[in-house]
Amino acid sequence: MLQRMTALALALSLSACAAGPTKAAEPLRIATWNLEHLAQDGAQGCRPRSEADYALLRSYADRLNADVVAFQEVESIKAAARVFDPSRYQLVIEERPAGDRFPCRGQEGRSLTRQAVGFAIRKGIAFERTRDLTDLQLGDPNLRSGVDVTIRAPGRAPLRLLAVHLKSGCASGDKAEACATLMRQVPILEAWIDARAREATRFAVLGDFNRRLARSGDVIWAEIDDADPANADLSLAEGGVGPKCDPRFSEFIDHVVLDARASRDLAGFEELTYASDERPSDHCPVVATLK
Repeated sequence: MLQRMTALALALSLSACAAGPTKAAEPLRIATWNLEHLAQDGAQGCRPRSEADYALLRSYADRLNADVVAFQEVESIKAAARVFDPSRYQLVIEERPAGDRFPCRGQEGRSLTRQAVGFAIRKGIAFERTRDLTDLQLGDPNLRSGVDVTIRAPGRAPLRLLAVHLKSGCASGDKAEACATLMRQVPILEAWIDARAREATRFAVLGDFNRRLARSGDVIWAEIDDADPANADLSLAEGGVGPKCDPRFSEFIDHVVLDARASRDLAGFEELTYASDERPSDHCPVVATLK
């Protein structure tokens, strides 16, 4: 009997060795990218594009190699599919319909297409979508809502993500005309953050905030990063790094904001910049890697 038990234990041990160690979960890359007036038809909208322009955007999406991309200024799912290969990515976009069609500045005869927020989520990553954060629109059909998903990557704890594109024109301070609108969006965003901070799932808010949140003494960052509740002790994934996308700007307005739990998983941050003779969008994508 003892011999049989010893043989069985040895067999189980050898079997475990043959199987090898359990593979650790791969790092998770979450990104944000404003695609500058991405229309599904390059002849439409305020950024004319050729087939070569769409191909260039796709090449940068491939180089970004993100698991999840929060995108902004995209007309539709069909437009997003021209950049993010549907055989590789699941695409979701805010449900808000198109607002007013304003004329494009300096482009007679052209008008603005729908400017929507959404996600490209790598296939194989399960996700659930929660109702869009429509309160961010402030009742204005031309303001963007937030897209709210919870992703469940294989081998990883769930992560809740909110994609946003806040009001432009108030990158710093509070005196510009657009600041009054942005300041009304802030309590709505903070309420979402505080509600998530009380829950068990870690989270991140990512997108085009149109705001230099890393600037010392920024009033909006102070409002949302108040550590009340405790998990609302937030971090900017970029840390003290500045952008290289456009030499005119030394501070990010596109951010990946992590809650206290997700920030402990931060393993890296990078900005994917364009070649000097290429400018497929007026924003460069940024990506945070979570270990």
